[in-house]
Amino acid sequence: MLRGFYTAAAGMVAQQRKTDLLTNNMANSNTPGFKADQSSLRAFPELLLQRMGKQTVPVENAFSIPSSSMVGAVNTGVYMQEVLPKFLQGDLQETQNKTDLALQDLNANSTSAVFFSVQDKDGNVKYTRNGNFTLDGEGYLTTANGLYVLDRGGNRIRLNSVDFTVDSSGQISEQGRQAGTLGIAIAANSNSLIKEGDGLYRMDKNSALPQAPGASFQVKQGFLERSNVDVSQTMTDMLSAYRSFEANQKVLQAYDHSMDKAVNEVGRVNG
Repeated sequence: MLRGFYTAAAGMVAQQRKTDLLTNNMANSNTPGFKADQSSLRAFPELLLQRMGKQTVPVENAFSIPSSSMVGAVNTGVYMQEVLPKFLQGDLQETQNKTDLALQDLNANSTSAVFFSVQDKDGNVKYTRNGNFTLDGEGYLTTANGLYVLDRGGNRIRLNSVDFTVDSSGQISEQGRQAGTLGIAIAANSNSLIKEGDGLYRMDKNSALPQAPGASFQVKQGFLERSNVDVSQTMTDMLSAYRSFEANQKVLQAYDHSMDKAVNEVGRVNG
């Protein structure tokens, strides 16, 4: 019976984590470039049960040897195996702001994905789809959180004003001169990226991002990529997870009631 407690509790924990994931997706439904997380639930490995006992050999060899008989398999619950972002293209929203840039991935059915390359204060390279950029006090193109946007050579992009243009390939022009090319990173396998938060991704141990040759994209100036969260589907999934949590909770309460009877009523001696 105690195994039932663990199985029901594991189900509650898994559904609670799924609810937290969906809540985070919902909260970021209006965040530019946000990629919705998706989870997969998996059962714990099954246990094979055997009944242990003793078998008596014939009288002339009077001794007992251990024996066993197969009982069957039992599952010990469920857990959230992994959480991965869905790198599907989000809708583009026009802002007419020249520092707003959006990436349009033309390989919609591919496992590859394209990103802006940015640099944090420690010099580590990160990747983002959030093109809500601005110019800082020194004229560097930065993200809303102050990370430097990098060019193709891995250098910070410095401009004189917001009066610049970016073509579809990411080439920046300012006052008739070439000011560099955006450092667009193309991941061969987007699932190899590690999510950090604030719309940032990185490779394990900040290693180089494996590039996908032949991938195609377009840069849209004056646009922002919207979140790819499906609000209506997320609400439905949240309700489903909540109902599953409640069902496991009812099972746990039923086990608790049975244990209460076993301890306090079964075997009671009336005086």
